[in-house]
Amino acid sequence: MDFEAAKKRIKELTEIINYHNQRYYFEDLPEIEDYEYDALLRELEDLEAQFPSLADENSPTKRVGGQADKQFEPVEHKVVMESLQDAFNEQEIRDFDRRVKEIIPDATYIIEPKIDGLSVALEYENGVFVRGSTRGDGKVGENVTQNLKTIKSIPHKLASIQRLIEVRGEVYMPREVFFELIKNQEKPFKNPRNAAAGSLRQKNSEVTAQRDLDIFVFNVQRQVGLNINSHAQSLEIMKELGFKTVPFYFEAKDVEQVLEAIGEIGRRRNGLPFDIDGAVVKVDSYAHRELLGSTSKFPKWAVAYKYPPELKETKLIDIVVQVGRTGVLTPLAIFEPVLVAGTTISKATLHNQSYISKKDIRIGDTVIIRKAGDIIPEVVEVKEHCDGSQPYEMSRVCPSCGQPAVNEDGEAALRCVNPDCEAQLLRNLIHFCSRDAMDIEGLGSAVLELLRNGRLLHSVADIYKLKMSDISLFEGLGDKSAENLIKAIEQSKTRGLSRLVYALGIRNIGQKASELLSARFGTMDALMGATEEEVCSIDGFGNVMAQSVVEYFSFDSTKQLVSELANLGVLMESTDKVVDSRFQGMTFVLTGTLSEFTRDEASRIIVSFGGKVSSSVSKNTSVVLAGESAGSKLDKANKLGVKVISETEFKQMCEN
Repeated sequence: MDFEAAKKRIKELTEIINYHNQRYYFEDLPEIEDYEYDALLRELEDLEAQFPSLADENSPTKRVGGQADKQFEPVEHKVVMESLQDAFNEQEIRDFDRRVKEIIPDATYIIEPKIDGLSVALEYENGVFVRGSTRGDGKVGENVTQNLKTIKSIPHKLASIQRLIEVRGEVYMPREVFFELIKNQEKPFKNPRNAAAGSLRQKNSEVTAQRDLDIFVFNVQRQVGLNINSHAQSLEIMKELGFKTVPFYFEAKDVEQVLEAIGEIGRRRNGLPFDIDGAVVKVDSYAHRELLGSTSKFPKWAVAYKYPPELKETKLIDIVVQVGRTGVLTPLAIFEPVLVAGTTISKATLHNQSYISKKDIRIGDTVIIRKAGDIIPEVVEVKEHCDGSQPYEMSRVCPSCGQPAVNEDGEAALRCVNPDCEAQLLRNLIHFCSRDAMDIEGLGSAVLELLRNGRLLHSVADIYKLKMSDISLFEGLGDKSAENLIKAIEQSKTRGLSRLVYALGIRNIGQKASELLSARFGTMDALMGATEEEVCSIDGFGNVMAQSVVEYFSFDSTKQLVSELANLGVLMESTDKVVDSRFQGMTFVLTGTLSEFTRDEASRIIVSFGGKVSSSVSKNTSVVLAGESAGSKLDKANKLGVKVISETEFKQMCEN
């Protein structure tokens, strides 16, 4: 590659990697697999090595990918939380060993499983947990102390008093917890790592507490008063202090033993109740680590071996179409059962017709499959077409109700737009009863399916017609269970307008949008009578969202359902009562870290005084409430001349 071509490619790779860093570290929504990301990073490293003059000091090869989220208080790490150099084959492990042995011929190693989670630092003073933070960019992370305190395996007090100790660990979500979590999620987390990261970085620690996160502690960052000379010794000391350390590790004197340990961890990998994405090889002696030092990004005394994804061949025997809660028709590949990454799989989503056509997937083909993120089965490619196979085309008729399926607004997916489609009913029921919607405890997917199969539920309104005598007839649901369910159903009637709107499952309308609709219109009658222009005028709403709302409430079936719910006693008004109108006509934007309120608390206060809360600054913004470390929103407010107030000024406005 010549200089100009390399310059262009380096620019492209930098933009691509920075984008995926944002998706992975900051938004917890990765779009590509680790191996694909690592390949991009490797290509950039190779080009920078070949053309050193093109290597920018801000290149993603020279820094940790994450960053601190401005909604959390920043924490400057006293000891940099370094990333690890990756190795992808035996030769790269041998090269690492050679570099170490050139400086320290008698170096020994510790080899541990590399837990796939979110790296955090835990600080203790006089034996008491005082602060916990995420890695962020390695130098500055996020203060997530309250959320970390909800993790049962993190000790609030150590077994013996230590003047100061800071340890590093990996917060993770056990696989069993992950699979239970995603059952009722409309947009499920892709894998346990993203679920752990998203759960730990919740603004509300009560949400984190419900996610059953766990942690393995694997390193002492800094300490006072402990005589620690090696990594193996540090693991034993941390265990004695009450920390949950990595479940097993291996010691090695030479590279052959290192490779043997990596192989053994790989063999155990699929039997573990948590995800690992590799094995970490560390020089054991602290004195030896000191001699080896670090680069600008990686320690020279450690390396992370990444296991390749397991690929298997199987035969695609059929493609069936499922109908989702919002009417989306999803093709599902059915193939001969095959063992992949420790479990037998026999089906995988094919997403939509575009995905099928692009990969030219046909019934009867021999296909290559893997588990994306070692969790979700997917078809990688077609290895061989069967004799006489024909390209597959999805029917444009809903397989459940027989009504036409359409591509709306340029969507790749086909959608059944019949609101009475039977296949959508169970998923609608599950969503309606979920925690963020009407929060009916005890009415999970299994019980709802039981009641639906018993022909007791034909719409969500039928939930409020259930009687104890109906429920207790079913196996596994006795009188006590029936009594508790009826109480939970009765309690749900008072959830209020925003919860109800979200529970109805209006397309393109999530939890936040439902809250905005509730705040703007106040009652279900007002919302149902709203025009597209009125809905679109809400900050944060666009034409597509406004169209979805107006269209949904235009259906006769919707009007009948709302009327029925109202007659059954479901509250049709906002529960956010206006105390007075001091903020009437004012739109607030919150930015930075507030010390005496959460953002939700401040938002509720503003709404209770008749004001509105927006997520973005515009010329229509009345006031920007700026806390510590306010960022781009504050800059934009100053540029537009929007009034900016402090938290103290906000309190005075509320008190007076």
